[in-house]
Amino acid sequence: MKALVLSGGAGTRLRPITHTSAKQLVPVANKPVLFYGLEAIADAGITEVGIVVGDTADEIREAVGDGSRFGVEVTYIPQEAPLGLAHAVLIARDFLGDDDFVMYLGDNFVVGGITALVEEFRAERPDARILLTKVPDPTAFGVAELGADGQVVGLEEKPERPKSDLALVGVYLFTPAVHEAVRSIAPSRRGELEITHALQWLIDAERDVRSTTISGYWKDTGNVTDMLEVNRSVLETLEPGRAGTVDAASEIIGRVRIEEGARVSGSRIVGPAVIGAGTVVDNAYIGPFTSVSEGCRIEDSEIEYSIVLRGSSVTGVRRVEASLIGRDVEVTPAPRNPKAHRLVLGDHSKVQISS
Repeated sequence: MKALVLSGGAGTRLRPITHTSAKQLVPVANKPVLFYGLEAIADAGITEVGIVVGDTADEIREAVGDGSRFGVEVTYIPQEAPLGLAHAVLIARDFLGDDDFVMYLGDNFVVGGITALVEEFRAERPDARILLTKVPDPTAFGVAELGADGQVVGLEEKPERPKSDLALVGVYLFTPAVHEAVRSIAPSRRGELEITHALQWLIDAERDVRSTTISGYWKDTGNVTDMLEVNRSVLETLEPGRAGTVDAASEIIGRVRIEEGARVSGSRIVGPAVIGAGTVVDNAYIGPFTSVSEGCRIEDSEIEYSIVLRGSSVTGVRRVEASLIGRDVEVTPAPRNPKAHRLVLGDHSKVQISS
């Protein structure tokens, strides 16, 4: 069995971060989201991995390399443009051959991995198996409709009027039967080859398409809110440790990992939190569910429930929370300019001004 990992999307919902960085490489608990997926694939016993790459191909290649650090062998598959999930299957035909495969979206996060799912698929070998989960707003996802017997009877991509609240999770398992399906469908109104259309083709052809509804944790990390939520979830399982230095004037509370070369002085850190290698925390407060990457500086500031990427600094800022701060960013106080109100008021006006 092989794996096809999709890492070619533009990441428009995470801009401006993704103007200069692949969305799959934005870190969660100081580790890129993509790495969690590759580790889950390796844990499931899959060693041959094809990674579909687009405009950020060079960055993905540099980060992942040949895959040996994850225990897999990686083949890179260029995609000229993000033309749909089914298009990714189409262009990966030579790599996939006639093997079964799992397709994994590189910016998705599934707690607990996919080992049980892969083992079940290997034992039963339906033509396709999809993962579903209930979501509050199905219009943002591919949506499945189940029959009375629980079988998948219909699929729609981002429908205006969803027939259920069951969204497709970004993990799919296929036999080679899917190759005929992706060759047989036409582009959608979005101009993409939709995997939901390929699955519907299989259903209409009376092929065996099964689903598993998961109650565990899944997130599409395509926006800042979900990214912070995934970061929170991962940090809740954090193994604490102190490879860096902490002075006697500092207070470390709860599960906190301070990586090698980091220095904490005169500060209070409340976990779960992780402080990256070489980062300096001076006279600062770092609150729960915060990940600070390597080479950062947090000084005379408070920060909580946030992600700070490599080489950034937050200095002299009273409070930062629920934030995603990119690489090599400087956050400082605004100049203290004199404040005044300039008014032009008509007769009989009433004005209320907060001083």
